[in-house]
Amino acid sequence: MSMYKAIEKAWDKPDESYVGELMRRRLIKWRREPAVVRIDRPTRLDRARKLGYKAKPGFVIARVRVRRGGRRKSRPRMGRRPRRMLVHHFSAKKSLQRIAEERANRKFPNLEVINSYWVGSDGASKYFEILFADVNHPAIRSDPDINWICDKHQRRRVFRGLTSAARKGRALRRKGKGVEKAR
Repeated sequence: MSMYKAIEKAWDKPDESYVGELMRRRLIKWRREPAVVRIDRPTRLDRARKLGYKAKPGFVIARVRVRRGGRRKSRPRMGRRPRRMLVHHFSAKKSLQRIAEERANRKFPNLEVINSYWVGSDGASKYFEILFADVNHPAIRSDPDINWICDKHQRRRVFRGLTSAARKGRALRRKGKGVEKAR
């Protein structure tokens, strides 16, 4: 079994492998960190490599914490009938992963989001790692595997719903008749 396959198998069922204990210790540390943190290397190397990461200059990784659950809305101050108060049971139109990608790109506006993946969750938060590419770096521009992101049509792609998580939420990853008109 290759190293990447072993990592993938361990992350498939984290509670049954060594990853479960590691995750518990990491989450305690991650809770005390800011919501968006730049990190040196990926937590899940196999997943990052599948999504396009290479250990070379021009690639950046950030870990993002997003609060779980429905959206919070403040209670209206002025008069409404009780039915129209509408404070609870609001669900976001975007996935938490997509929200994490957008928050990370706001923190690093000179980078472009390549992709992202889940790295952990506790009762209050979900954690995602976001893969970025520096479109102005010569190592990115000269790499034929990733230089598609340097194209001017890929600018601010995360806010236009062009990442994998966003395309999934827009029902663009399914194949079949009539699916292209969903939403």
